[in-house]
Amino acid sequence: MNIKEVANRARLSTATVSRTINQSGLVRPRTAEKVRRAIQELGYYPNTQARALVSGRSQMFGLIISDIVNPFFPELVKSFEFAAIHRGYEVIVANTDYNSERMGGCVRRMIERKVDGVAIMTSEIDSHLLSELAHRRLPIVFLDVGKVKPLISNIRVDYSKGIGEAVQHIVSLGHKRIGFISGPLTLKSARTRRSAFLKCISARGIGQRRQSVVEGNHKIDGGELAMTQLLSLREPPTAVLTSNDLTAIGALRAITRTGLRVPEDISVVGFDDIELSRFTQPPLTTIRLSRDELGRKAFDALYETVEGQARAGHEIKVGTVLVLRESTAPAKSKPRFR
Repeated sequence: MNIKEVANRARLSTATVSRTINQSGLVRPRTAEKVRRAIQELGYYPNTQARALVSGRSQMFGLIISDIVNPFFPELVKSFEFAAIHRGYEVIVANTDYNSERMGGCVRRMIERKVDGVAIMTSEIDSHLLSELAHRRLPIVFLDVGKVKPLISNIRVDYSKGIGEAVQHIVSLGHKRIGFISGPLTLKSARTRRSAFLKCISARGIGQRRQSVVEGNHKIDGGELAMTQLLSLREPPTAVLTSNDLTAIGALRAITRTGLRVPEDISVVGFDDIELSRFTQPPLTTIRLSRDELGRKAFDALYETVEGQARAGHEIKVGTVLVLRESTAPAKSKPRFR
């Protein structure tokens, strides 16, 4: 079956059918609907390779993420892919596992597949790769690590807003000894969240003696280990904020293992608001960073650049907000572990 048969069924020219399939934007909605109906009736599948040869585009975007096991990222992929399908694009997904060496391989794979643009939704990337991508004039959108240039956009997350709300919530509950479990400090996003916490905690008059910061790995086992470290301190914190929800889940496990209770003995706050956070025991108070918004805005930035709707890259802002559930409560006057 070929495009001519579709044209005959729709009683249109092959040129009109071709423009509709290639989404040129020059076809009237009623005419485009005739083409889509003919395609559906005939069971016609356009030859994407042939379309790429004609248009000079692959109609594919690359999406690079850090950790496919972390529920945060599949939710982001789902949003990005939904937007891509709606616009007639395919998506190639690559996973770095927070490894900068693997990042290089992911980028090369995208270049070999001749994608039209790449969304890099991770922060483990070095300057050599940035130079290579810039040299190839490939549209890119970064998450928190890019500098806006021609063809390059950057999504900037307002971590301070959500973390500030979380710190204010914890302080209002009477907590004075507050801990923080960061992500790997090799990641810019983890350093940014840690800095936001320290700034917010200092602004509320809590000195270094009453704050404890330890490093995790953004995974459950790292959260458990880091929380164990905090519990071993001479004066453990009565409330702990974490750099992501998986870390918080690990912290919940460590607290329960020692015979303490959340939130009666220790309050815990996560970050991300992954779907699973509503079903932990107790349900997790957390800072929401919308994966749906991230995915949509990352796709839109690439699409607008590739389609010529944006002449230059631009900064895109995404907010955060505290979500209250049951893992936080007023501080006890005499904590059990004192």
